[in-house]
Amino acid sequence: MFSIGDFAQLGLVSVRMLRHYDAIGLLRPAHVDPASGYRFYQASQLSRLNRIIALKDLGFTLQQVRSILDERVSTAELQGMVRLRRAELEERITADTARLLRVEARLRTIEREGRMHTEEVILKRIPPTRVAELTAIAGSYESEDVGPVIQPLYGELFQRLERAGVTPSGYGIACYEPEADGRVVVHAGVEVTAEASGAHDFAIVELPAVETAATIIHRGPMDQVGTTFQALAHWVEEHGYRSVGLAREVSIECPSDDQDQWVTELQMTVSTI
Repeated sequence: MFSIGDFAQLGLVSVRMLRHYDAIGLLRPAHVDPASGYRFYQASQLSRLNRIIALKDLGFTLQQVRSILDERVSTAELQGMVRLRRAELEERITADTARLLRVEARLRTIEREGRMHTEEVILKRIPPTRVAELTAIAGSYESEDVGPVIQPLYGELFQRLERAGVTPSGYGIACYEPEADGRVVVHAGVEVTAEASGAHDFAIVELPAVETAATIIHRGPMDQVGTTFQALAHWVEEHGYRSVGLAREVSIECPSDDQDQWVTELQMTVSTI
């Protein structure tokens, strides 16, 4: 048998923790010296200790851990429970990581308020443009709703273009059309010269000319585009314009291995107030 100190070292836990587990009946010592009160454990008890720690680390309360272990759950059942809880935790971590990135992006937007170089805003006419596109519905304008929709759309669009023998002739152009229920129609398009055809499993549409567009260049990932769009909105308002129609995002450079190097032109259709 092993002293409580040796058993704690073998199990990679603290002596204090073992004493607590003893006090609540979760892991009793194999033997307690009646004269000294010293606790001793057997190596076979490491199995129960491992299960206790694994279940606790997965978020179960000690009361739940005791119920699980005292019900004589089989190894296979325990492994299934652990895998399920691990998957839940991984999903939560992914969601929390995405939430943290959104918070950081919003903080950057706040920090840069009033400091964007709006002298980069250019008014220009945009000629009519033919694009091949796919559309899908996102739950909202939030990046966690739009990102998982538009990224696969572009992957699918380029595969379909290749199968159809249609070669993109210019930039990717995305725009977002609000619906009455708060959802958003995501248009993922790319410039082409091909004519519309019923044989295609994608749409070919003509984007109308924009007589006056306020444009600005956004550099970096699209989940940080809010800062640049808001700077553009301030410029539009301060210079006596109002937004009309759908804004467009034109992908000028988008290397797949480094989103920090992405270059996107934001185009806001405007008119004088």
